[in-house]
Amino acid sequence: MTTQVAAEVRARAGAGLGAAAGGGMGGQDYRTVFLNEPQPFKYCSNAICTAKYRYKLLFFLPMFLFEQFRRYANIFFLIIALLQQIPGVSPTGRYTTLVPLICILVVSAIKEIAEDIKRHRADDELNKREIEVLKDGQWQWIKWRHIQVGDIVKVRNNKFFPADLVLLASSEPQALCYVETANLDGETNLKIRQGLPQTSHLLEARDLMSLSGKVECEAPNRFLYQFTGNLKETSRPTVPLCPDQVLLRGAKLQNTNWVFGLVIYTGHETKLMKNSATSAPLKRSTVDRQTNNLIILLFFLLIVLCLIMAVCNSQWPAELHWYLSLDDLSVFNFGINFITFIILFNNLIPISLQVTLEVVRFIQAGFINNDINMLYEENNIWAMARTSNLNEELGMVKYVLSDKTGTLTCNIMEFKRCSVGGNVYSMSDGSSPCRSVQDLIVLVESGGPGSDMARQFLIMLAVCHTVIPDRDEGRPDSAIKYHAASPDERALVEGAQKLGFVFETRTPDCVVVDVLGTKERYEVLNVLEFTSARKRMSVIVKTPDGQIKLYCKGADTVIYERLGDSQQFRDVIVRHLEDFAGEGLRTLCYATADISQEFYDKWKNIYHKASTALQFREKKLEDAAQLIENNLTLLGATAIEDKLQDEVPETIASLLKAGIHVWVLTGDKQETAINIGHSCHLLNQGMPLIILNTDSLDETRDTINRHVVEFGEQLKRENEAALIIDGKTLIYALTPDLRKDFLDLCISCKSVICCRVSPSQKAEVVELLTRETGSVTLAIGDGANDVAMIQKANVGVGIAGLEGLQAACASDYAIGQFRFLARLLFVHGAWNYSRLCKVILYSFYKNICLYVIELWWAAMSGWSGQVLFERWSIAMYNVLFTAAPPLVMGIFDRSCSAETRMKYPELYRESQSGSHFNWKVFLWWVWLALVHSVLVFVLPYFSMTQDVAWGHGRVGGYLMVGNMVYTYVVITVCLKAGLETDAWTWVTHLAIWGSIASWFIFLLVYSNFWPVLPMAPDMAGIYLQVYSSPVFWFGVILIPLSCLLLDVTTKTMQNSVRKSLTEQVRESEISNKDVSKVLDTKHRLSETARLLKNVFRRTTTRVNLEVELAHGYAFSQEEHGVMGQSEVIRFYDTTQPKPGGMEEGHVYSGQTQMSIEDPSVGRRDVMPMNLSDRKSAVFVRDGVLWELKAWQCCKFHRCYIPCVSNAATTAVATLAERVECKALWAATRLTPPSGVVQQGRGRVRRVLQAPVQSILKLSGPYPESPSLHPSESKAFGNEPL
Repeated sequence: MTTQVAAEVRARAGAGLGAAAGGGMGGQDYRTVFLNEPQPFKYCSNAICTAKYRYKLLFFLPMFLFEQFRRYANIFFLIIALLQQIPGVSPTGRYTTLVPLICILVVSAIKEIAEDIKRHRADDELNKREIEVLKDGQWQWIKWRHIQVGDIVKVRNNKFFPADLVLLASSEPQALCYVETANLDGETNLKIRQGLPQTSHLLEARDLMSLSGKVECEAPNRFLYQFTGNLKETSRPTVPLCPDQVLLRGAKLQNTNWVFGLVIYTGHETKLMKNSATSAPLKRSTVDRQTNNLIILLFFLLIVLCLIMAVCNSQWPAELHWYLSLDDLSVFNFGINFITFIILFNNLIPISLQVTLEVVRFIQAGFINNDINMLYEENNIWAMARTSNLNEELGMVKYVLSDKTGTLTCNIMEFKRCSVGGNVYSMSDGSSPCRSVQDLIVLVESGGPGSDMARQFLIMLAVCHTVIPDRDEGRPDSAIKYHAASPDERALVEGAQKLGFVFETRTPDCVVVDVLGTKERYEVLNVLEFTSARKRMSVIVKTPDGQIKLYCKGADTVIYERLGDSQQFRDVIVRHLEDFAGEGLRTLCYATADISQEFYDKWKNIYHKASTALQFREKKLEDAAQLIENNLTLLGATAIEDKLQDEVPETIASLLKAGIHVWVLTGDKQETAINIGHSCHLLNQGMPLIILNTDSLDETRDTINRHVVEFGEQLKRENEAALIIDGKTLIYALTPDLRKDFLDLCISCKSVICCRVSPSQKAEVVELLTRETGSVTLAIGDGANDVAMIQKANVGVGIAGLEGLQAACASDYAIGQFRFLARLLFVHGAWNYSRLCKVILYSFYKNICLYVIELWWAAMSGWSGQVLFERWSIAMYNVLFTAAPPLVMGIFDRSCSAETRMKYPELYRESQSGSHFNWKVFLWWVWLALVHSVLVFVLPYFSMTQDVAWGHGRVGGYLMVGNMVYTYVVITVCLKAGLETDAWTWVTHLAIWGSIASWFIFLLVYSNFWPVLPMAPDMAGIYLQVYSSPVFWFGVILIPLSCLLLDVTTKTMQNSVRKSLTEQVRESEISNKDVSKVLDTKHRLSETARLLKNVFRRTTTRVNLEVELAHGYAFSQEEHGVMGQSEVIRFYDTTQPKPGGMEEGHVYSGQTQMSIEDPSVGRRDVMPMNLSDRKSAVFVRDGVLWELKAWQCCKFHRCYIPCVSNAATTAVATLAERVECKALWAATRLTPPSGVVQQGRGRVRRVLQAPVQSILKLSGPYPESPSLHPSESKAFGNEPL
């Protein structure tokens, strides 16, 4: 613990120093925000940028050049281009390297700009969201990017917080609000935040404008759950601020109409962004790094080769060739010759490789973007390759590290089944052995045997909870919307509602339930809250007939310990629970007890004393609860589904078959994560669980060491075991002296689940795994809390959902749902890896094959540096004659069809192992290139030495031989491409035969340039010499076939003796055989693994019984928050209206404006309007009473009410804040007698009769008027306003 505290102190100190420079003020490590005043310092903008080139074109060029020249090939070619500018040194001209290099950089720059523009657009979509900000006493809509520190903003229900805010007030009692932090920490439960009592009364704009003073708080830092500050109002005492008053960017407001908040941190200084990388990292694929190493090897070989040639040149006996007039060689000439040879052989490192890879990757990214099989049709989300540099990395993934909430799950809880009276009832159509819930309703209505238990069970569902009902007037039939801190509880109450037991009203003292049409009132006496230690919650109620009952629900083991004797369905429900758990459902047991008034009075005194105890309060409260939560009668059990995204279990099963390890890193609770592990088949019933929950560094060390010893020889090998660790233990496990053993333990398990981890811990785990194992890691998530790990992994994938925008912006690839990950890896990843490997190896091969010939020629030309080929022929080799085959190979080649790869994930293992591109494979291709170059040079050379080129006996010059050799090289390398191609299409034929034909056409045209064009005089008429030689045409057939004979022989032997799994499947596809016969998908445990499995079954690791049985108890609720749920529900009275949150009398819920014109005084007032379908509404404006009545409503509500005309009116109205219908209203000015208006929290409570003063006009914008039925038109009378 000391290490943790020390690390935290250092980190906080670092955060403070950083803030002093950027986020603090004047070098101090705190921040002062003035209320309703200009800020003395300019703080960070609220605009965020996750793009690679953050400041657009300002720093694009230096960053781009830095990334490009990290590739050693580009540095080498730059040096060659500079050396070529030395006069008399380059044998190939001055611009043959510089021009291609510039072209490569331009193409790369265009690709980078195109990809980065996508990132900037995604960022702009977030930055251009709108929010209401209080400006000059009015609420104005502004973009997120324009929010500044010190602004007061209004955030509405189901909206994200645009910055880090201090909560001032809310629509709920006592300035409470519910916050969903799944986007921050992955927790599905809602958190309660509460504003200070000193600001909770600020419910209107003018109250907020009167606020004066300042907020002092700590400098920006990355600690999500820590905050210290003070509120210093003018002429008032200082009030402390804590995390309970802070609303963080990335979190969402839930179950609360609106909140007012003061902006304290913006943009990249928010805690969310502090936990994310400041910008997209410059990632490089494994293949790219390996290519870099190969280029280094070739560079040193090139240096050695050039030194040998320079030495040979210096030792060449020039006196024997006196007719050449060569001077004695000197040291200077040695150096010049060395440089000449470097320039001559620089193309051993293919300059065309980079531009070929860029084009191929860009097109491959287009295939990903337009894959119809990866379209999420529900939200019309296509897959998007935000970078193409990692396409081949998708084919080598060994570890997938996934978030849970929003990535594997939809974060939607559904009530699926229940067990009552020994029977299982399903919300879907009843199928054996389940019955339909309609049967349960019939049972309750019939009053037959078992109906009383069923009725008690359903009443308990509707009563035993802390849910708040909200009757939404904007919804059809005034449907009730339930608000709950726990999504599980909301699902249970909604399930009871579907069964006819509707929870309607909550007041501080009671709840009202509509039981099959009959209202029943239950007085809530006490609420015993749920905690992870209690694993249960209870309510004590007084029923309508005056009886006191205890309703208790919780985990099966906890409830069963408290049951009385002779429970009728005890064993049956246990079997049902096991069935539910086997399906991955979250289960709860329900029990009740009758309590006498006398016993309750005694217990109430005991409980009151425990709740007011100054010492050991929690322990005494638990003891008091134990007194009453016993001798229970079991009623039944429920099963809730934490709804998974489509095909998640199937996708994970496929990933495991492909040899990919799946780790889940989540901020949610351990029990919830284990339940999801079972639901998605990451865990199975027979799998032993290694659970690490420790409280100290020493305990963590002992536990890890013990498990390492238990693995024995199986350590660092995959075993049928799963490791579960919580965030607190992970802090100790990641310390320097333990991380190695911890990682060994993790990679020895088939699956790993890390629970309650922070975003920074996720990134640390990913970084440790990536660095220590050297394997390719892929991180996938949907929330802002996943950005850090997405950017740390080799490949980052974002789920582009409604809440996954930030993860998608920071990712390398974005998909609509988790299930598309399988196709992204198995199809696009495997294809791209195979294609890119072939492109790279083939590019090295074809260059070595041609340019090493200059070495053999040098031995015949006195090591003089004379080139065998014409210079522009050399330059066009990679640009024209051999450019198409690698492009087509990199775009269209595939060994197996997409359907086969998706059906048989085992095929992925071949690309995952990196068998297509390594030192062994590379050296084999180099060896083939050398053999081919020898044959292609030696055979024509000796044929021209022993024979004559033409029948008349004449001989050609060196260019005659050079062009013959060049022709054979082009034919050989093009046919080699065809030999390596797995999928022949018409494009493949066009590329191979077209490339060969292009050389023959080029030679014909280029030989006729001189003297029409002033270039290539030595090539004039050369085509006549070449094409008229029988030796040449004989060699066209014989020499390429002789070269490729070795390749054909080797390939035949490999496919016969050492046939790979992919080759077997490919042959089965071609011959239309059953592919499944080739694959053996059965995985059997070794004897050692079986023994190991038994060892873990006997371990005494601290595992709760319900965890071992996978009986998850369906609670996901904040503990030890700002206020307990038992206190929260005492503040609510759903029979009372909520405050509107605007100026007194304003009826507001949108941007539509109503203009009120008073003819008597010539005054025109403009106010925002968006009213519901109420019959009338009344408000006070400048002491004048106004009544509004509906004239026309929207088509959805269809509430057509005549306009007020000239009669006296009476209005008793409640002004609603949460409304949907935009309508036209008639405004009537009323003059009430004195004392008849009662106001409360800005609302007019009661209005007595008053005479009409005038009819007022409304001005737009108006909604579109619906078409009226004739009867409706008659009711209106067609009177204009």
